[in-house]
Amino acid sequence: MVKWLIYLSSFGGVSYGYLVILISAYLPEPEVGLSSADVGLLLGVMGIAFVVCAIPVGILADRKGRKWVLIAGMAGTAPPIFVFALTQDMAYLILASIAMGATESAFMASWNALIADLTSKETRNSAFALSFVVGTAAFGLGFALPLVFPWIESTYGWDSYSVHMNTLIVLGFLTLLSPFAYILLLRDLKEELRPNQKFIKGKNLKILLKFSGINSTIGLGAGFIIPLIPTWLFLKFGVPDTYSGPLLAVSSITMGFAAIMSTGLAKRYGMIRAIVLTQGMSTVFMLSLAFVPDAALASGLYLVRAALMNMAVPLLDSFLMGIVSKEERGLASAVNAIVWRLPNSASTVAGGYMLNAGDFVLPFYIATILYTIGVTLFYRTFKNVTPTT
Repeated sequence: MVKWLIYLSSFGGVSYGYLVILISAYLPEPEVGLSSADVGLLLGVMGIAFVVCAIPVGILADRKGRKWVLIAGMAGTAPPIFVFALTQDMAYLILASIAMGATESAFMASWNALIADLTSKETRNSAFALSFVVGTAAFGLGFALPLVFPWIESTYGWDSYSVHMNTLIVLGFLTLLSPFAYILLLRDLKEELRPNQKFIKGKNLKILLKFSGINSTIGLGAGFIIPLIPTWLFLKFGVPDTYSGPLLAVSSITMGFAAIMSTGLAKRYGMIRAIVLTQGMSTVFMLSLAFVPDAALASGLYLVRAALMNMAVPLLDSFLMGIVSKEERGLASAVNAIVWRLPNSASTVAGGYMLNAGDFVLPFYIATILYTIGVTLFYRTFKNVTPTT
């Protein structure tokens, strides 16, 4: 069941990946004309909506059942995608971004918890690694779609705008396949409902706040530049989405293969050392991006950075689900996502304004400093902590 649960998430992953590249790389192009500040605002609002909704949705998932929250989140993804396809009015795009953030919170509050519920301690790392591989592959396919757009335009005589927006409409309908598939897959799953579940407390709260607080430092640093890499490539080197999209696709594929190695690294070095090793090396490559002279070298360094940084993601997810009690996993996922996403969303808006002002170096400096602080604190805090559930 767990494998099919993961595989079926790919429909929404493709759509989400394409929407990200459309916002960050296509909307700033002259035929649409949004500024990098507008891009930062859309991504930031999406993150803030996620933050506002995540706690109540996480509590709902723990009380009423995670599968229905997951299904609702997947079903709610299509409408905002259709809005982006039908208008470029910023007021409507902001509303669509808010809706996208809300539905993402439903997915995140239930996804990790449901995987953890359906696995044991022995199989959990592998399950989270598979989830990450499938997710990054789906995102990668979405990122790569602009690669074929020039061929479609020349073959059928469509303009670039029509190709981009019609693709969104098709993907919106594709996204609707996931919730229907989940209803069939999970129809016999009986969850333990906890109608009187209270807010997370005691030992779980203390360790969760430590984990999430440290992780938020990484989120704050990442927001200054990582969501805006396609925008940075376009503004600094003139790279359009037909190239930055496939770059992110290759990056996703690379991250997926790298994640496969994460389970082996954890067995060899221990989970905490494996996380710190990969994140620390990634930070070095991220700093180097501030000094690159051309787009080709920037692309290569970004691929290495992304692979190393995201190799730790399935290990972090597995570690968190193992240090909190089973009945509070949904809320723990939501709290951790909030504490990461809130500073990340704020710094994405700030990063967008920095790029709009022509400063292509400062975001990397700030991100490097915050990454270094986060990785150091994580090791010092959790080096002797072992998952127990």
